[in-house]
Amino acid sequence: MTRIRSLLFGIVAGVAACGAASAQGSYPNQMVRIVVPFSAGSITDNLARILADKLGEIWKQQVIVENRAGLPGTTAVAKSTPDGYTLMLTSNGHTIAAVINKNLQFDPVKDFAGVSQVAAVPMVMIVPPDFPAKTLQEFMAMARQQPGKLNFSSAGVASTSFLSGEILRQNANVQMVHVPYKGAPEAITAVIRGDAQFYFAPIPSAEELRKDKKVNILAINSAKRMPQLPDTPTVAESGYPNYRYDSWFGVMAPAGTPKPILDKVSQDIAKALQMADVKEKLETLGSFPAPTTPEQFDEIIKSDTERYGKILRDAGVGTN
Repeated sequence: MTRIRSLLFGIVAGVAACGAASAQGSYPNQMVRIVVPFSAGSITDNLARILADKLGEIWKQQVIVENRAGLPGTTAVAKSTPDGYTLMLTSNGHTIAAVINKNLQFDPVKDFAGVSQVAAVPMVMIVPPDFPAKTLQEFMAMARQQPGKLNFSSAGVASTSFLSGEILRQNANVQMVHVPYKGAPEAITAVIRGDAQFYFAPIPSAEELRKDKKVNILAINSAKRMPQLPDTPTVAESGYPNYRYDSWFGVMAPAGTPKPILDKVSQDIAKALQMADVKEKLETLGSFPAPTTPEQFDEIIKSDTERYGKILRDAGVGTN
């Protein structure tokens, strides 16, 4: 009987292994959907479309981008079939979703499997063109003199622009109001009009807007100055040495997606990110490739969820 059980166990294990190998070998054999929980025109959307084009070429299958802004998009991915045909490209604002949203219908860590980080994107602090403050120090001095009167816009409550601004607000220990918009274009327009006093935008957008005299630039949230903006100081240089925020964008899948599929998608993303034309397109977005393995990305998601969750809860931000 023991030998029979062992034999049956071996057969089951073998079938499972063959099934996994088959899934990896035949995947994808139909259309793949990349859900973006932000509006069209956002940096997340642009990255998804660049990646979708290349993965479609590599896989010889149609890869479409579906914009489902906000929590409904992320929730839909969490509840979709874990077969690799529904993926999500999102920002690291995903890691704070459980902190700032009540009655969340998904767990940002448990309900998702990391596939690969895609890009890292330094963000630039822009202000209205006629705003009196010309440096970050002057801006924060004004904020202290007018507690709760100034506000900052974001592309949504789980966006990199929100985290960039909120962590800065906490580091400066000032009272400011966060105003979430439907997406990046609306949040930027709010600054241009003077409805919002600052927003963290990607380098190309900030450069173009300043060139057209629609905004001024005060600082960049990268660890060091960027060659595209050599005269723009970092937030750390501007009086906040403890400021640290790494904005990333990455691909996730529903939890339970077979590992061979996760590995294949991750490897093909890395392949796409090595292509010269993809690197060039990412540079136009002010980003640079930052691929990882699924295991590495899982660790990043987990550690950032813990770190940013603590930062926000310690500051009294959030619903929990």
